Amino acid sequence: MSDTVIQVENLSKKYVLAHQEQGASYKTFREAMTNAAKFLASSLNPNGKKEANLNQEEFWALKNLSFEIKQGEVVGIIGRNGAGKSTLLKILSRITEPTSGSIRIQGRVASLLEVGTGFHPELTGRENIFLNGAILGMSKVEIQRKFDEIVAFAEIEKFLDTPVKRYSSGMYVRLAFAVAAHLEPEILIVDEVLAVGDAAFQKKCLGKMGDVVTKEGRTILFVSHNILAIKQLCNKGLFLEKGKLVINGNLENVINHYVSSRISKSGYWKRSEKITASFGIYFEEISITDSYGKIVDVVKGNEFFFLNITVRVCNYVDKAEMSVRIINKEDLIVFTTTSSDFQRKWMSFNEGICKYKIKFSSDFFYPGRYSTHLASFAPGKLFDELDAPVSFEIDELGNIVTDIADKRLGFVSPVFKWEEVKYEM
Repeated sequence: MSDTVIQVENLSKKYVLAHQEQGASYKTFREAMTNAAKFLASSLNPNGKKEANLNQEEFWALKNLSFEIKQGEVVGIIGRNGAGKSTLLKILSRITEPTSGSIRIQGRVASLLEVGTGFHPELTGRENIFLNGAILGMSKVEIQRKFDEIVAFAEIEKFLDTPVKRYSSGMYVRLAFAVAAHLEPEILIVDEVLAVGDAAFQKKCLGKMGDVVTKEGRTILFVSHNILAIKQLCNKGLFLEKGKLVINGNLENVINHYVSSRISKSGYWKRSEKITASFGIYFEEISITDSYGKIVDVVKGNEFFFLNITVRVCNYVDKAEMSVRIINKEDLIVFTTTSSDFQRKWMSFNEGICKYKIKFSSDFFYPGRYSTHLASFAPGKLFDELDAPVSFEIDELGNIVTDIADKRLGFVSPVFKWEEVKYEM
């Protein structure tokens, strides 16, 4: 008998997007009724139907995916936002129907896709445990046998008989994960939802999933943007990009491919299209330069380098801010700096071209490649956002970290001054 528990062949999912006409955000009741009547009339004849579809667009969330997963494999599914990860999990969980292709699943599936999925808000935590167990095909005796273990893991004893609509998002996740992990499904599907929980609970969940695999031999599909968590838990990877399967198999190869695909190997970026916005702050040019002003993407150890930012401010902006994130090769944020770091308040920006320069020391970083993420925003509004427009690599040569026998731990390697204040013989 084959040990393949999930087999996907030529899987595709299409959505039809309806675009609203420009300037049609606010309509009177008469306009809404008139448009509804026009749509009804146009749908009754071929010519009208054709006209009604002019503002519709096909969007393929998934396109011709084929792969298989064997029993006991822990598969980390990675990709940028909008790559199709959640759509894939919803199809595998039988929440969404595919447009084409076939899926064969062998075994009982439990899914943890988003906060509150599968829970009835009016029922208590106790009642929802039994409801979820019944949905998974468990008998009442089986659920009762696991009940105390589920409640203890979720840490919700005090609120067990409270309707879950009164739970916080963290409580929701704790109970949902506890139910999904303890009611013995053959296949466990977990989306990014674990990010809602606190750090201690995330660690607890990862440990439980590890036990489920090593001790019980069950299969897990795990979607996360946390590359370290995927490395810790998974033994196989699957990388999606724009709805297509780019690579699957060896986890290290998949992660390297993903990181390489999203990081520009350049120290220079310039906007190619003209900015047409009438209000806001928009990035025009980004560069990494050395202490001599030369554009670089590799920085030697023990040297200073600069991140140069040129923005166009369209009209006067009273309250706004720009931020820069530095991201390491594990796709984790090392730190964030903002334009208001010293003032500690929203800044005002005058109309025109503004240029900024941020000075970094290479000794602050461990050797390796880093990418950048830039954003400009006002309270409640995002103006512009750039994901990895430029990157830089800290060369090992001359870096103080490589001269230390016992490498220090952490995301960064700051050098602090130790001052001797007293010495006795």
